[in-house]
Amino acid sequence: MSESKRIKSALVSVYHKDGLDSILQKLHQEGVSFISTGGTQKFIESLGIPCKAVEDLTGYPSILGGRVKTLHPKVFGGILGRRSEESDLLQMAQYEIPEIDLVIVDLYPFQETVASGASEADIIEKIDIGGISLIRAAAKNMKDVVIIASKDQYKPFADLIEENGANTTLEDRKWFAKEAFAVSSLYDSAIFNYFDEEEGGAFRKAVNDSKHLRYGENPHQRATFYGKFDEMFEQLQGKEISYNNLLDIDAAITLISEFEDTTFAILKHNNACGIASDPNLVEAWRKALAGDPVSAFGGILVTNAVIDKETAEEANKIFFEVIIAPDYDVEALEILSQKKNRIILIQKEIKLQKKQFRSLLNGVLTQERDAKIETPEELKPVTSRKPTDSEIEDLLFANKLVKNSKSNAIVLAKNKQLCASGVGQTSRVDALKQAIEKAKSFGFDLNGAVMASDAFFPFPDCVEIAHNEGINTVIQPGGSINDSKSIAYCEENNMAMVTTGFRHFKH
Repeated sequence: MSESKRIKSALVSVYHKDGLDSILQKLHQEGVSFISTGGTQKFIESLGIPCKAVEDLTGYPSILGGRVKTLHPKVFGGILGRRSEESDLLQMAQYEIPEIDLVIVDLYPFQETVASGASEADIIEKIDIGGISLIRAAAKNMKDVVIIASKDQYKPFADLIEENGANTTLEDRKWFAKEAFAVSSLYDSAIFNYFDEEEGGAFRKAVNDSKHLRYGENPHQRATFYGKFDEMFEQLQGKEISYNNLLDIDAAITLISEFEDTTFAILKHNNACGIASDPNLVEAWRKALAGDPVSAFGGILVTNAVIDKETAEEANKIFFEVIIAPDYDVEALEILSQKKNRIILIQKEIKLQKKQFRSLLNGVLTQERDAKIETPEELKPVTSRKPTDSEIEDLLFANKLVKNSKSNAIVLAKNKQLCASGVGQTSRVDALKQAIEKAKSFGFDLNGAVMASDAFFPFPDCVEIAHNEGINTVIQPGGSINDSKSIAYCEENNMAMVTTGFRHFKH
């Protein structure tokens, strides 16, 4: 695998030229000759480097508005010709096809054009034909040719030629070929998804950026994160983020994004074990911690407000792994930074993906993200007693929590504070009993609290149990054939129930 080849000629045709000048100058010093097109040719010549026009090689000008420039046997023959095949060499000599040992090319910015809201005509013109063909041809003939398919490969290639001059090994060329096919697959996936228009005709997802993690959910499992974490967060300090950290961070920002009021949440294993909304951030923290000070140990902290000194001092009293906020006061950051392994993140503008997917059986399962947030106007009272304004606030607060909890889930809340939740239970009754027991163990008075359920009540047992604990206001999706039984119990006991029409299962 160490067969060395020397680059003698290069075809260069790029959209992004930043960082390319030093590469071209180094190759020129090594005696490499250049072929290029249009603006790239002018750029090369501006560096004082001789460059042959593709048109002079092919005998054809750029035609059809620039759609056809490099699509010619003298170009592709020079790239695809196998130097070890005598018949290829004879044909190349017969048709005067020069060998091309290096291709530096990138692609029209298709994704960026789509994102800009451009017209369909402009988007279609940004579907690269020549570039993608050059990438595939050079990558296929990696035994003889080096392919640089993106500006992201400029640096590794610059480092390579700085160390080895114009010589490359097969291992080098195979690595660049692998990177090139990553570029082409991402590009083709973006084009397909544009034309598919979310019809789901096929599943195509490609992400270039990868980060190998220490391990997966458990130490014996290997794991990799694909994505641009740094676009969403700035990590100010702390240890390397783990697989489980990422799951909790995702759950944390999904939850906190539902709240406009100043809110603080503590999560453990993707579920909120404490959360509260309060205009005073330190009070929101204290109320969140009161929800379950035991489970908070080693948890993930998240807020939608800038963390001040007082809040940092209070939070610093417990052990936690990660804290996420839009920013930190200088004094707050000094306090939180005292524990060097603690992961401190600044949350940037978050744009969550509209679709979720997971591997399952021998395929992939996809769905739209549950972005539904109920409003007061959408609540449908189904009992004679209607909830008060403050109860409606608590119902909506609790409903956001139950939506972001593992099913089966029940949430008990009061004054925009989580009293307790029962999550991940096979029975809704068990989830409620778990929540009640937990709330009592931490000293909560459930009289006047509200109850939220992620799905309908198949029987009236849950509302009966809740009523016996002083909980007389309930929010649930509704839709059970036995809804009338739960409603009847509420009527008999002067309870208020509202339905939303939206179930929020989460597995």
